[in-house]
Amino acid sequence: MHQLDEARHILRKAGIETELQMTTAPGEATAMARRIVEQSRQLAIVCGGDGTVNEAVNGLACSQVPLAILPSGTANVLAKELSIPWNLPRAAERIIRAKYRRIALGLATPEKSSGEPRYFISLAGAGPDGAIVAAVRPEVKLRAGIIAYWYEGFQQLTRYTFPRFRVTTGDQSIDATLVVVGRTKHYGGPFKITTEADLRRPEFELAFVTTRSAWRYVAYMPLLWAGRLRGARYVHFCKATSLQCVAIDSSPVLIQVDGEPAGRLPAEFRIVPDALTLAMPDPL
Repeated sequence: MHQLDEARHILRKAGIETELQMTTAPGEATAMARRIVEQSRQLAIVCGGDGTVNEAVNGLACSQVPLAILPSGTANVLAKELSIPWNLPRAAERIIRAKYRRIALGLATPEKSSGEPRYFISLAGAGPDGAIVAAVRPEVKLRAGIIAYWYEGFQQLTRYTFPRFRVTTGDQSIDATLVVVGRTKHYGGPFKITTEADLRRPEFELAFVTTRSAWRYVAYMPLLWAGRLRGARYVHFCKATSLQCVAIDSSPVLIQVDGEPAGRLPAEFRIVPDALTLAMPDPL
């Protein structure tokens, strides 16, 4: 809280007066962001992790109110992508000097009974990452942070059956067990997967994994750590502005957006151009 107070002081000295509002329940950041839009506020600054940022994005999407972030949470992918430091006063100084750019968002539309359409700013996915995100309990994530995802990931290796689903984009169709729908290079923790994604361009980079072998997924980990997943066997990449995913095995396939559960297949992911104004500091 001390760092947040210091960050607000830095913003105030630069002429940015802030009003602090705390979230107390899931979905509250979306409602707050919508009120900010209705009140025609000049800026929304979100201090939180990927889930809180995603909620705010869903309240600000297709409005003119800019978004800036002060990073916290478990694994803030957007902060890593924008090279924003986790030290809140230093992050506030970056906000002051940031350029404001209009960017595209992703929109995930899952099977109707499993969830509502949801915007995302960093990434989405279907397959084992969706299963991991759905299985991690909020109280465990709060206590253990990113370790909770690692633990659940290894747990999934013993029980996940890697059901296949068909991904169609344009005239291309591929049967996969995982698809990462990237707007950012960063994926989570220290990892980068869709390394040719760019928030400034209105497109996704997609990463597909087609193997059903749990052991091959394990073998990908050293490659992921080393930044050499591109070119690995059964891993494919392409650019797209939309894709449709349909399960072809009997087991359900779950999806996630910005690290939060978002329903199950069938689902469509598409680019929504000119959807958000984002404070983007210059690289250090």
